[in-house]
Amino acid sequence: MAENANGAGSGGSSVLKNKRDATRYQILVQIAERQPAVSQQEIADAIGITAQAVSDYLQDLVKQGFVRKHGRGRYEVSKEGVDWLISQTDELRGFIEHVSESVIGQVEIETALATGVIEEGETVTLSMHGGVLRATPGEGEGATAVAVTDAEEGRDVGITEFKGVLDYELGSVTAVSVPTVENGGSAAVDLTTLVDRVEAHDLLAAAGTEALAAVRAAELEPDVRFGTPLAVQEAATKGLDVLLVAVADRVSAHTDELHEQNIGYEVIDAAEE
Repeated sequence: MAENANGAGSGGSSVLKNKRDATRYQILVQIAERQPAVSQQEIADAIGITAQAVSDYLQDLVKQGFVRKHGRGRYEVSKEGVDWLISQTDELRGFIEHVSESVIGQVEIETALATGVIEEGETVTLSMHGGVLRATPGEGEGATAVAVTDAEEGRDVGITEFKGVLDYELGSVTAVSVPTVENGGSAAVDLTTLVDRVEAHDLLAAAGTEALAAVRAAELEPDVRFGTPLAVQEAATKGLDVLLVAVADRVSAHTDELHEQNIGYEVIDAAEE
């Protein structure tokens, strides 16, 4: 394989093919970050080799003109060294883009729930129900994909080669604010606020001890108790309406995330007046 002037083969950066070049690359980066005062031991610790090995590499880099030495423990990367770093970084970036777009992008696989018997290679129609992506055998209207595994009805099926737009509405979140224990906690909650709203929602989530106590005082049991910011957000993005009961000092953590994801929400104060 022919190499270019910078030592990189036509198939990608030499730092991916040659362990020595990979180490030279790492050392040059470390010097550039630390110059002019450079500790060989710090570089050794950073990249996982011995200080003696760093010293040997430094001597070679100085001979090649990639590094200039200005006395004991003082180094800097030369213009030639910077040019080599840039060339290798550009080739690495190009390789990463190739992998991301041409390799990973072609084999992206999602998982859906089969609504009927599906055979590998069969085209399926996609839909979203109950927060779950579903695959129906055959090509219908809307979004489609190709199955990469066999599946019986009700089982998981791998799908890829997506086409079209999956048409469904985002869910929304009703956040019920519960006072902290210092401000009365669950004892200060109007429980009818929870009872009257729970039936209109697909999921009930409780965030915080006071919130859990209020939910249970209303003779309800939450579907979600842990990891609520992410769980609530994901449920809403998959079309589910969520009743979130949260301690007052946690509400903003949820609403900030919902706002950023363009998910509709309202906040209700559950404290008794």
